[in-house]
Amino acid sequence: MKVWDLPTRLYHWVQLVLFIGLIVSGITEEGPHVIAGLLLFSLLLWRITWGFVGSETSRFSQFLKSPRVVIQYLKGNYPEAPGHNPAGALMVLALVALLLAQCFTGLALAGMLDPLPNSELWLTEELFDVFVLVHENLFKVLIAFSVLHVLAILVYKLKSKPLVKAMFTGIQEGSTFPPVTFASNLLALVILVVTLIISYLFYYYHL
Repeated sequence: MKVWDLPTRLYHWVQLVLFIGLIVSGITEEGPHVIAGLLLFSLLLWRITWGFVGSETSRFSQFLKSPRVVIQYLKGNYPEAPGHNPAGALMVLALVALLLAQCFTGLALAGMLDPLPNSELWLTEELFDVFVLVHENLFKVLIAFSVLHVLAILVYKLKSKPLVKAMFTGIQEGSTFPPVTFASNLLALVILVVTLIISYLFYYYHL
């Protein structure tokens, strides 16, 4: 049955492409690193918003569970549900939070936080140095989490649960759940346009 909407699937694959591009351009110091970072920032803002107003399986309220439920799931004592499982939901939350932190510190390093109100008061040299340290090292943590994510996908593949295929097609094979409620693709597009405008304003006002 269909469990993933088109916006969520596109988000997943575009994020992957941007992440790889940012890692390569960051290490080689070549390529449109700042532009790619702004696009990823827009994408993350979009995903966070979609997590509140999007389709049922994309909403944080649907897949984020308590630590007790995660432990139950890992022990095999939690019923299967459409979308992210409780353990996978923690990975989603961690990756979104880490990527958002990397983008935010990147905005600071690029001077795009300078036009914000009273930035001369709160964006001190000491805080800027912290942002530099975080931005230059957090990508290593992100790579580690990404490797863990891929390993988890391989484990599920061995268990005959093709998660990658489901993220392409939107269909979770071999599952029978009550119909999933999907939000409008047009709404997703509108939100994406708004987040792109926000990123553009960061870029425009720092020039």
